[in-house]
Amino acid sequence: MQEISVQELAEMEKQSKVDLIDVRTPAEYREVHATPARNVPLESLEPRAVLAQLDGDSRAPLYVICKSGNRSSQACQKFLNVGFEQVVNVSGGTTAWEKAGLPVVRGKKAFALDRQVQITAGSLALLGAILGFFVHPGFIGLSGFVGAGLIFAGISNLCPMATMIARMPWNQVDGADAGTGATCCR
Repeated sequence: MQEISVQELAEMEKQSKVDLIDVRTPAEYREVHATPARNVPLESLEPRAVLAQLDGDSRAPLYVICKSGNRSSQACQKFLNVGFEQVVNVSGGTTAWEKAGLPVVRGKKAFALDRQVQITAGSLALLGAILGFFVHPGFIGLSGFVGAGLIFAGISNLCPMATMIARMPWNQVDGADAGTGATCCR
């Protein structure tokens, strides 16, 4: 998989327009994103549809960014799986872009998706333990189920809870909140 630093990408962007997609959730994108980025969330990413929207030059690279590089790597793999090899992962993601002092668009603050998952999983595990102690021992199974889900997410790098939370209304952005150049695919 090809990679590029944020500094190299910013220099290229000064010379000519680059096609940069941000695969974070719409709420994360709304909070802060690289100025040239448009939003295509990973959970709804359809590589063929994105490729159809390109300016007709299938040889031009498509750059993919997320918060730190994990989700953008997954998105790049999706493009490679459909045979598009001109996809480039932006190393360090939006975090590195922002730390380098490169131009960003700031909007409304939101809890990051990983924090939302931690809050939900912790709350469910605690609820299961409390209900198991005070109501019925069978409720301890809720804590076990959440723990098993976290183990599965850690091993497989797939998190059904994160997918569900990403689709919640507070994690969606309407066109007015999306920012300049946003394309929010749901």
